[in-house]
Amino acid sequence: MSISKEEALKYHSDGRKGKIEVISTKPCYTARELSMAYTPGVAEPCREIEKNEEDVYKYTAKGNLVGVVSNGTAVLGLGDIGAAAGKPVMEGKGVLFKRFADVDVFDIELNTHDPKEVIRAVQMLEPTFGGINLEDIKAPECFEIEEELKKTMKIPVFHDDQHGTAIISCAALINAAEITGKDLGKMRLVISGAGAAAIACCRMYIAAGVKAENISMFDTKGHVNKKRKDLNKYKEQFAQDVEFKDLADAMKGADGFLGLSKGNIVSKEMVKSMAKWPIVFAMANPDPEITYPDAKDAREDVIMATGRSDYPNQVNNVLGFPFIFRGALDVRATTINEEMKMAATRALAKLAKEKVPEVVLNAYGGKEFSFGPEYIIPKPFDPRVLWNVAPAVARAAMETGVARQPIADWGAYEEELKERLGFSQEILRVMLHKAQKSPKKIVYPEGEEEKIIRAANEVFTEEIGKPVLLGDVEEIKNKIVSYGYDPKNFEIVDPMKSGKLDKYVNDFYEARARKGVTKNEARILMHQPNYFASMMVKEGDADALIGGLTYHYPQTIKPALQCVGVKKEFNICAGLYIVIIKKKAYFFADTTVNIDPTAEQLADIAIMTADTVKQFDINPRLAMLSFSNFGSAKYPQSVKVAEAVKLIHKKRPDLMVDGEMQADTAVVTEILENEFPFSYLKGGANVLIFPDLNAGNIAYKLFERLTDATVIGPVLMGMNKPIHVLQRGATVSDIVNMSAIAAVEAAHAKIKRRACPPL
Repeated sequence: MSISKEEALKYHSDGRKGKIEVISTKPCYTARELSMAYTPGVAEPCREIEKNEEDVYKYTAKGNLVGVVSNGTAVLGLGDIGAAAGKPVMEGKGVLFKRFADVDVFDIELNTHDPKEVIRAVQMLEPTFGGINLEDIKAPECFEIEEELKKTMKIPVFHDDQHGTAIISCAALINAAEITGKDLGKMRLVISGAGAAAIACCRMYIAAGVKAENISMFDTKGHVNKKRKDLNKYKEQFAQDVEFKDLADAMKGADGFLGLSKGNIVSKEMVKSMAKWPIVFAMANPDPEITYPDAKDAREDVIMATGRSDYPNQVNNVLGFPFIFRGALDVRATTINEEMKMAATRALAKLAKEKVPEVVLNAYGGKEFSFGPEYIIPKPFDPRVLWNVAPAVARAAMETGVARQPIADWGAYEEELKERLGFSQEILRVMLHKAQKSPKKIVYPEGEEEKIIRAANEVFTEEIGKPVLLGDVEEIKNKIVSYGYDPKNFEIVDPMKSGKLDKYVNDFYEARARKGVTKNEARILMHQPNYFASMMVKEGDADALIGGLTYHYPQTIKPALQCVGVKKEFNICAGLYIVIIKKKAYFFADTTVNIDPTAEQLADIAIMTADTVKQFDINPRLAMLSFSNFGSAKYPQSVKVAEAVKLIHKKRPDLMVDGEMQADTAVVTEILENEFPFSYLKGGANVLIFPDLNAGNIAYKLFERLTDATVIGPVLMGMNKPIHVLQRGATVSDIVNMSAIAAVEAAHAKIKRRACPPL
């Protein structure tokens, strides 16, 4: 990936300078709220903390706050550039903490080279932070600083330059050894570099099973051996009796090479001289000790890792520190000990062996990868790292007695971690869990499409539903096998050759004969997957339909309307989008179907939306939107909305609904409470019913494109049976999510039908 100097500078300087800001987590708009946030209200938590210091975790952000501390003496590959010049890196570290594990950060740059001053400054910061991440401090001072802080402080202190690389590369080494059949206890490793990261890596490898005497370390002066008199106490631990004249000499017959030094110092010939199945971790940045192409050209059997994202097996510290701190903070650990670090290592190694989800494949260009020589550690953008590594670290903290707030329910903790990635995932997990309790048969008309096959396989393996793929049987089977799936996971139906074809033709003809459809036309239409799939749902041969990936919206909804139809109590269908912004969920309707609904239709849209929202285990609070607030502007468009509200109150008095009202009135609680205290709507709306398709469609698309909102949908409501039309170009995750929603809807419909007495 090529980034120009101008692009990088523009990124950091455009708009608000830098990369971070502080955002209040509590409202502070009114005089009362200001008094709560500061004086006099703030005195109350102060008094409680004075009585019990542990209450600082209850009343402040300390429990989720990490200090990233540096003196700028060893910044990235730039060296000693000073505290101020290192600040962009520290801000970036904060961004990564937040992005990957929802950990808040203050970056602290200390203008000193004296390790004692760094130690004292950090010690004085202990009341502020739940943990300290030391960053870009040169060796050997970094060892002294971390050791002293760990001895004297009761919060976790972690030097990421040492331990981050050690943890991730050790996970990679464990897996590389497994793939090559090498015994860690017999492996001979050559290490280029003797700084903080290299020494920490060697210590980690020894903890994993490598013998200290089998590690040959090189610094800028050559091989670290017992004849040398210039070694500090940290290098002395790795001094060998044997003496190698240079790196090339040491690499002959070696099983592995670890580079944490500088670029282009390892030749192809040196790699060729290594043992069978050599393991080469060239991690100097931005230029590795040997490039991936050169190493592969030298040896086809090499297992190669670098620090770069454009080659396989990137050893990236972001796989470690966010999740290690997440687990440590969540049990209020007093330290990050060796057992916690090894737990993170083994969790990463184990995760690499699991099947890679589609969300990760998409982040890396859709390329397939699985456990093997070119995939020995998880990818940095794999969201599963959070709920695999953090619990492993937390559990190790508890087992070693350094946790002050143990976790009792590990299932709930995993769900909490997943929630930190966004409320949209929480909403969808509700539907996934419900779907798994009663999997339904789901038909996919576009069964030959790669995304559909991948989604259908996930639907099967996650026990969300039983997928039915429509299309050419042999072509679909061949694709399934090529993607590494089992054809037995799918039911495959060719509409042209199905034994149900004649029945569907006859039933469709009988239903549509007086609406202009001939018997021959019925047969032609049934050859189309969308019509055939819709009839499968109508006849009960499938419980739900998911389509529209490659079709325009009308091409999917028209067959569904003609075959399945809408519910008699509504006589209308409508589209719903779920919009999640700042971890709050809003439901927008109608966004896809009705251009200019009547008051009666608006009432039906509101009622079906409320019932759909309840399926997400959310209590609906409905606002009927307009440009008018409760009669402030009487025009036909606003009067229509007011009439719809009256109809809803009459039909469904159990619903909390009000209007007509403007959008800001609906979502800002203070406006409703202060200006319209008579309103039936309490607490602000989470369901927004738009007066026409113009408003609804424009609103959700603006949110999707101009904000950081997550937009899920469309959910098609009001059909006799669950049928959902995908957005063209939907992702595999979108298809899986809609499948779960459809399965829950199908199960809910069957329960309702069983509850009604037969006519």
